[in-house]
Order: sequence, then structure tokens, then C-alpha cells
Amino acid sequence: MFLVCGEALFDVFIGGESNRALHLDAHPGGSPFNVAIGLARLGQPVSFLGGIARDMLGDRLVGVLEAEGVGTATVARFDAPTTLGMVELSADGVPRYAFYGNGAADRLLTAAQLPALGEAVRALHLGSYATVVEPVAAALETLVRRERDRRLVAYDPNVRLNVEPSLARWRDKVETLAGLAHLVKISDEDAHLLYAGEAGEGDDALAQRWLERGAVVVVMTRGGKGASAWHAGGRVDVAAPAIVVADTVGAGDTFQAAMLAWLAEHDALDAARLAALPAAALQALLRFAAEAAAITCSRRGADLPRRAELAPAGAGAG
Repeated sequence: MFLVCGEALFDVFIGGESNRALHLDAHPGGSPFNVAIGLARLGQPVSFLGGIARDMLGDRLVGVLEAEGVGTATVARFDAPTTLGMVELSADGVPRYAFYGNGAADRLLTAAQLPALGEAVRALHLGSYATVVEPVAAALETLVRRERDRRLVAYDPNVRLNVEPSLARWRDKVETLAGLAHLVKISDEDAHLLYAGEAGEGDDALAQRWLERGAVVVVMTRGGKGASAWHAGGRVDVAAPAIVVADTVGAGDTFQAAMLAWLAEHDALDAARLAALPAAALQALLRFAAEAAAITCSRRGADLPRRAELAPAGAGAG
């Protein structure tokens, strides 16, 4: 089983205007929320750990998780509002975000509220702004430090400066968690945003530094240019599938969920087996994840694919 940790919110898409009315289209979301649903749709047992409001929107978030087959026993409910992420899409489908969530439920989880985990939980995933806003950031770091020697830990920074504008704060948390996680996935956009000012810090150097700090595999997604992975044996690359893009909302979350599902299908959900994957298997993992992300990009919003929409998961783990 997977335990996905972080925020759950509503993405509110800004539509057209008529008679001074702004048309809005609300969808449940949040990067970890999407990853949890993505894993469930790919046939993996998964539960969600995070704070959700005891309001009408929070009830809907819990209902969506349950309807998708995501376990909610580890959800903490709070008398606080639900975060709203306002989304405006550019002409080419690239989203621009504004978040309204000060004091919201997805920030309130504390270390004292962390559950004990049974043996059925084989892997944790965490990421996005829940890893930098307090008190939930400290709680999730506590969980990772407690569990990393017993379970695979996956991490995607998914930087949101509209929530936490301090690049220094993001870099500090990313450096810490990239050294604690076994599988680190970051977009080239986030990597370049965080480290553009550091002389000589190219993609290869960044990945190598995280490997030296404790990561086993580092993956960088490049949108339409494909993806790369670094491990002890070097670097592998794959191209992105050719598609017509509707928008890119949820593409990174899909990629992460698909990588984790591939590892589960190939019995590689622990640090040692992840480290033992040969280059050919890593390429198969990246191709599977890229194909899943392409499906999400071909339709509006974070509508992640189901397992039947994807081909068999490719080469064995070796």
C-alpha cells in the first residue's frame, strides 16, 4: 500500500465573463491529492494522509477520495477552511495559480497527529507546499525521518511560490527532503527556478548532489522534451509522446503516480531494489510515466488515466 501525504484543495478554473459575472469551474485537487487518485486509478492500494476541512468543500474532498478508492482513515479533519487554488490557463494550456489558504485545514497537521503505520504500507509519497508551510511541513519531515529506513520514500517538490514566496525556504526544504527521499522527481521548471542563480549548477550537477546526499534515483521531467533519470550507473533519457495538449494541469502528478505504480508492478518498492534497477528498466519506467502524463495532458484538468488506458508496464525490473 502507498501512503500519500500533503494537501487537498479545490482548483478553481477561471472562465469567461458575462454581465459582470466571472464564470468559475471548481475541481478537487492538490498535487498529493492527485497523486493518490492517480495511484488508485492505476490499480494500486493507497491512502491519503493530510488535513481536510470539516466544511462543505472538505466533505466533497473526502467523498471524492472514497469514490476513487483512496483510503481516508489517515485523514485528519479540522474546523478550518478549505484552500482554494485559482487557475488561469494561457492560450497554450499552461496554468497560472493563485492560492487562498492562510489558516486552512491542509496546513494544520502536527507531528503529534501522525499515525502509526502497519507493515502493509510499503511506500510514502510527499510533496508540494505541504512540505514548506507549518506546522504540516515539520510533521511530514518527522514522518519521513521516522520511516525512511523501513519504507520507500518518494518526493516531488512541486514548487508553489504563490503559497510560500521565499526561494530560500523552498531550497532549504528541498535540499533536506531530497537527501531523505529515495526517489526524487522534479520538473526542469522547478529546478531552474530554485537554482538558476547558482553558478555552474546544471541538471547533471544538481542530480549528482542529491544522489550523494542520499537519493537513489533522481528524475527530471521536461514537458514536451521528455524526461531524464540519474542513478549510480549514470543518466538515461526518454522522449515525450507526441500529442495535442489540452492543458498540463496534473501532468507532473500523473508522472509521479505512474512511476510509483510501475515500481509496484515490478516489485521494486524498496530502496535496495530501486538502486538495482538497470538503465533499461529505468527507461521503461520513464516511458510508462511519460505515456500516462501525456494522456492527462490530452484532456482538460487533472483527469488522470486508469490502468486500462495504458499499455503493459514494459521491461522487467531486471
